[in-house]
Amino acid sequence: MKKENNTQKKTTEKSEKQIKKPNNKKNAKITNYTKNLTIGEVLKSNPNLEEVFLGFGMHCISCPVSQMETIEEAAIVHGVDVEFLLKKINEFN
Repeated sequence: MKKENNTQKKTTEKSEKQIKKPNNKKNAKITNYTKNLTIGEVLKSNPNLEEVFLGFGMHCISCPVSQMETIEEAAIVHGVDVEFLLKKINEFN
């Protein structure tokens, strides 16, 4: 049986770590939505929440700006109470 020296062992361990899938938190399901999240982040987490936004008259959810606009900013622009919107989003989830 051939013995590995420490350098070979460390290289092998490093290679094995690189093969493992990274923990991709960007697509992780959000459990508590806050006003600082962007609409894009919310919809990536749960595309079905589109219904809630549409119910509040926020029809521009597919607009490129929605990818950068927070829930709070969108609520202000659309004259929606942000706390009520968040309540409905979190209840839906």
